Amino acid sequence: MPSATASGARATLLAPPRPAGRGSEFAPLLKAVKAQGLLERRTGWYARGIAVNLLALAATVTAMALTGDTWWTLLYAVPLAVFWARTAFFGHDAGHAQITRGRRTGRTIGLLHSNLLLGMSYAWWNDKHNRHHANPNHVDKDPDVGVGVLVWTEKQAERREGFARWLTRNQARLFFPMLLLEGIALKVYGFQDLRRQPGRERAVEGALLLMHLAAYAGLLLAVLSPGKALVFALLHHALFGLHLGMTFAPNHKGMEMPDADDDGWGHLRRQVLTSRNVRGGPLTDWFLGGLNYQIEHHLFPNAPRPHLRLVQPLVRAHCRAVGIPYAETSLIDSYRQALRHMHAVGAPLRRGGAA
Repeated sequence: MPSATASGARATLLAPPRPAGRGSEFAPLLKAVKAQGLLERRTGWYARGIAVNLLALAATVTAMALTGDTWWTLLYAVPLAVFWARTAFFGHDAGHAQITRGRRTGRTIGLLHSNLLLGMSYAWWNDKHNRHHANPNHVDKDPDVGVGVLVWTEKQAERREGFARWLTRNQARLFFPMLLLEGIALKVYGFQDLRRQPGRERAVEGALLLMHLAAYAGLLLAVLSPGKALVFALLHHALFGLHLGMTFAPNHKGMEMPDADDDGWGHLRRQVLTSRNVRGGPLTDWFLGGLNYQIEHHLFPNAPRPHLRLVQPLVRAHCRAVGIPYAETSLIDSYRQALRHMHAVGAPLRRGGAA
């Protein structure tokens, strides 16, 4: 789907599209979910969650200041990365209009969580995420499976040359180590995207990104010597990137990858067949920010996070009734499946030797 050009339109992610093709498969499920009120907002739940997360961030920063200029302060990189991931989840939910129906309020929440607190562009993420939700795992339309540092199909792998070819041959074993760079990459992508944004949006986004950098650097240099501050920043961003990567990796990697021949899929099949759920309890829900209910999230992207576990039985039963496979596995097995897919994509290059 083409991204919107107006800043307000781009700031809100996709609501469930009208069913196409086999759309009647989705309509009864949508009706059942609406009937139980599971698309209604949970503003109070989000207000409490955001408040608790902000307090946790403030407590971590206070503890860093009290500990002072010592290597022991590096230990706080762990909780700070964890609470930053929670901050990213709230920014993600704001973009999907899960927190509030008001576009302006949702964008404000997203900008504060993404740009100001994380230094990650809200507009860049939403533009990319819009296209992913519209065509998940589609080899020609989903930016998440486009050619980058990693590739996702053998056809993409065949075109790799030089160092990129070596990366592809070894991408499964390099995947988690490369996630250690993702926290820094997210900041870089945001600044690069400013050139695409309209003038007013660019000014707001750019100002907030610079405010984040100034505040983050100021905090570390006020507490730590320059050398320790640099080590803390690298460790913190490495852990943050790893956490986010561990959250998103299980969701689609190794699932169906439609192409132009599958463009007739309706909303139900397009979202269910390309997504995988992660089985678990409250701890899994918390660690993965509710994205372990990936199938439900893709079918109903504006459903509030606490409702996804309530939507799940309805979706599972409906998929069984219409004969669509419903993928759900453990967290460890989801990583195993994703890595197996990446390994298989690079297999032809390994058979072909070093050329």
